[in-house]
Amino acid sequence: MFAFESRAHAYLRAAAGDRVIRTGPFTVRIDPHDAGLFFNYAIPDDGAEPTGDHVQQLVEMFTRRSRTPRLEYFPAAAPRVEDALLASGFTAERRLPILTCDPAEAPAPRIVGPVEVVLAETDEQLRKVAEAQGEAYEQPVTSEHDVARLRRVLDRGGLVALAWDTVTGQGVGGGQIGPPHRGVSELAAIGVRVAYRRRGIASALAAVLTRACPSAGITTPFLMPENDDTERIYQRAGYRRASEILHISLR
Repeated sequence: MFAFESRAHAYLRAAAGDRVIRTGPFTVRIDPHDAGLFFNYAIPDDGAEPTGDHVQQLVEMFTRRSRTPRLEYFPAAAPRVEDALLASGFTAERRLPILTCDPAEAPAPRIVGPVEVVLAETDEQLRKVAEAQGEAYEQPVTSEHDVARLRRVLDRGGLVALAWDTVTGQGVGGGQIGPPHRGVSELAAIGVRVAYRRRGIASALAAVLTRACPSAGITTPFLMPENDDTERIYQRAGYRRASEILHISLR
């Protein structure tokens, strides 16, 4: 009944790679190097009906690793999970729309100014992506771990895009789409330096990545916009609403 949500859940579980931990009806993704909320979260099994004990075990698994107990999942695929979490003190952070796009319908990118978007391949290009994303997300210090994370995306079959200023050579934006699982993948981490915003660069990054999806075996890219403004950016790249995701945590 919830074919898209189940396929997207399967992708999120597969994307965790060797960092997967199982506890009760949950698959947990843990980043041993980065405590950031978006790198550490759980996904429930489809149709899961967790007990209070299951939730408590999940909380203890996160806290033992100094991580915030947190989930990102599609309520339509696991409708009984939210009530169990709320009963254990969790609070919904936000509900975000999920957008998808047929790669064949993604428009050609349009950018104002001397900026070009390319698929990144070299470590130098990946560092420029990481630096631009860092400024965009207010994490100005770029580490080797950040570059290595992007390299893993490529090595496992995903795509990384770099927007660069053709006059200065500076990386001004970046984004990525993860290695696919049964044709599904998430387009994420689109970021543009402050001085280069409102030029169409974000939608161009999304368009370039989406148009390249078939080359990586991706038939169903999806993404989650932060707000109405970012949703409009992705709509210009051909994306439309398909579902909703819940972010919920215990603080």
